[in-house]
Amino acid sequence: MSMLLTTVGFLLLTALFVMRHLKQSAPTDGSARPAAAVKTAPCPRCAAAVPRGSAFCPSCGIPQQVFEVVAANAVRDDDAGSTGRAMHAVVRGDQCVGCGTCADACPEPGAMTLEGKLAVVDIALCKGHGDCVSACPIGAISLSTGASVTRVTVPEVDANFETNVPGLYIVGELGGRGLIKNAINEGKIAVEHVAKMTPVPGEPTDETVDVIIVGSGPAGLSAGLEALRRGLTYRVLEQGSLSDTVRKYPRRKILLAEPVRVPLYGDLWIADASKETLLQVWETIVANTGLEVRTGERVEGVVRDGDAFTVGTSAGSHRARRVVLATGRRGTPRKLGVPGEEADKVFYDIVEMEAFAGRRVLVVGGGDSAIESAVGLANQDGTEVTLCYRGDAFSRVKERNQAKIGDAIAQGRVRAHFRTVVREIRPDVAVLDVDGETTILPNDDVVIRIGGDAPFAFLERLGVRIVQKDIPLAPAEAKAG
Repeated sequence: MSMLLTTVGFLLLTALFVMRHLKQSAPTDGSARPAAAVKTAPCPRCAAAVPRGSAFCPSCGIPQQVFEVVAANAVRDDDAGSTGRAMHAVVRGDQCVGCGTCADACPEPGAMTLEGKLAVVDIALCKGHGDCVSACPIGAISLSTGASVTRVTVPEVDANFETNVPGLYIVGELGGRGLIKNAINEGKIAVEHVAKMTPVPGEPTDETVDVIIVGSGPAGLSAGLEALRRGLTYRVLEQGSLSDTVRKYPRRKILLAEPVRVPLYGDLWIADASKETLLQVWETIVANTGLEVRTGERVEGVVRDGDAFTVGTSAGSHRARRVVLATGRRGTPRKLGVPGEEADKVFYDIVEMEAFAGRRVLVVGGGDSAIESAVGLANQDGTEVTLCYRGDAFSRVKERNQAKIGDAIAQGRVRAHFRTVVREIRPDVAVLDVDGETTILPNDDVVIRIGGDAPFAFLERLGVRIVQKDIPLAPAEAKAG
């Protein structure tokens, strides 16, 4: 009985203390206690409050990843060392080709990994050894004390993707990230701003259209469709064939795994698809909407002409109040001028090296870019790499690349043919002239790296500022800040 009374007394005393605490902590004015404040940031597009970590703006619905590069702070080359942090590796995302050489060379398990086509550094695990720096075949990694792990060189644009040159916009891969879903959204956002800045759309004066769009990849087609939807007068100019950027991706590339809204079409959702599937969809959209694309017309110059732009092309010239550049990062590559060069098996740049695993790849060229491509491809599982060059030796390449290609050849990972010229590219072989003798090389893919017009040089001639930006780790990646 005494035990029961003791237990009841203890419970009553506990209840008394709980009630007293609740009374003291309650608001004195009778109002309800406010919930914990949620941290937000303004959407770069519409300025609505977006909860931290939210993937989409609750007001305009635009994925916030679109503004990842735009919102990043510009840095200088001498910024390293100013933070007082320990040294760690920094990957240049605009140069990394995802070959995986750095991850293999890193002595710290998990410090350097591949996420998609980009090498990513875990700052908590990286000890700053620098082995990845010397291992990278293209010089895309450096050591820094900064807090970010990806450094990109990009044109400076605002939240509307307008450059420091008023009326000139840059969208898509040329802006720093090659994600197709981002490119589609960027093209749409840019032309939305063009429409906003065009008082009376659809009324050309003296053959001056509202907007010229250069390029017909995902960003360019999205921009063109948005211009068509809004009744703007427009021209879409493409130096190659329709959606040439996508056409030159590796054939088995997985393109989209989540829906993205395309103007005049709706949600585009192609899960686990190849580039051929996306090309089919693009062609269907263009045919059904009536979007006009002028293919085979290369843009050779853009100049300010009063309150408009004059765009010079291989077919003449055009005038527009505004220009959207959606040209991709590879610029205008130099070509061989041989039969079969327009085949789908021919590439002028490498988006993802792992897509060539188990393939027979011919790399053409003798400069740094060709050697870097050959060495990176040779690191892929089962890839057979042949490098052909018309000269007698690799005499104009960096010392680091000279050593790496020498090692790859000595180890049998790359076969090199000097004094060699490509004569023809066929579906399953390449026809070579090796020191005056015809050689038939069984072959799946051809990568041509013999130079071309760099897009940044073109942009700088237009007055566009080119900056370096450090892209911070996403919260899920920043395991120890």
